[in-house]
Amino acid sequence: MLDSWLRLALAPGVGNTSLIRLLTAFGSPEAVLASGRTALSAHLSSAQCDALLGEPDAALLETTLTWLDQPSNSLLTLADADYPTTLLEIGDPPAVLYCKGRRSLLGQPGLGVVGSRNATPQGVRDAEAFAHALSDAGFTIISGLALGIDAAAHRGGLAGAGSSIAIIGTGLDRIYPARNKALAHQLAENGLVISEFALGTPPLPGHFPRRNRLISGLSRGVLVVEAAPDSGSLITARVATEQGREVFAIPGSIHSPLARGCHALIKQGAKLVESAADILDELAWPQRLAPPAWPEQAADPVLDALDGAPATLDALAQRTGLTLDALSAKLLALELEGQIASMPGGRYQKLH
Repeated sequence: MLDSWLRLALAPGVGNTSLIRLLTAFGSPEAVLASGRTALSAHLSSAQCDALLGEPDAALLETTLTWLDQPSNSLLTLADADYPTTLLEIGDPPAVLYCKGRRSLLGQPGLGVVGSRNATPQGVRDAEAFAHALSDAGFTIISGLALGIDAAAHRGGLAGAGSSIAIIGTGLDRIYPARNKALAHQLAENGLVISEFALGTPPLPGHFPRRNRLISGLSRGVLVVEAAPDSGSLITARVATEQGREVFAIPGSIHSPLARGCHALIKQGAKLVESAADILDELAWPQRLAPPAWPEQAADPVLDALDGAPATLDALAQRTGLTLDALSAKLLALELEGQIASMPGGRYQKLH
């Protein structure tokens, strides 16, 4: 049975759409493989028929079966009872998914969290905090293991009760980007990493937009934390809308390029959210969260001057009346305390 699924999935040039078409027409992988060229040619090109009727890649098949023998690894197929019903609702459900970790998480309610790879310090903090709160409220956090917002969302999800699922655009024997290797291992141990791509598949550009449909497909809704106007996160948001999922966006400064994608989504009908509780309310989720309790702080002219948007040293000097020397010392102290962060271009940003 498993061999039949793998022979279909590993046939070169026979993509997921063709596999779904074959399974719909013939009913099972065994029936597909037992069919002759005449029957197959009604659904496949000549080259695809050659690939399916020819000998499978024995080395890749053996490598995959050996990988599947490891305790935390498995192959999820459309025929399995635990195949997520949410994926059956989308237009192009994956025929197979390679899984590493807690496969049972696929049966839990999911919430997608996506955003910029080049996130600001505040964006990273927001993604992790929202994901942690939503995970504690009972959602499994779903993202794509990219740098920036994705990685922060996974950390937050793992820290909460609901854990986290990473959907990647490579084979599960490859970690991309390499900087997230430790995080991927955490997800494999305490969460789940999945891919529709065969082992050994490299990080090709076209794979990541395909991955995005699964992030939204497994989710009740998708939260976009930070996104430039050309961000791939907006593809996930668009697909989520097409799939009938809710889209949420965190607003930002009108001066920040990474807020423009979120503002565009809000103009198009995404729900503006300022807290995890806003998302739970919109989804009519039974659990509610207490608002975050920030420590009381005495008024600080530099922090007050940073409200609303990042600012340069010269702009802060004008707003506060402090000398550049005094202001530089104050900014250093606030940065060491974790209240502000320095940004590219000589700007500073308040963190909360």
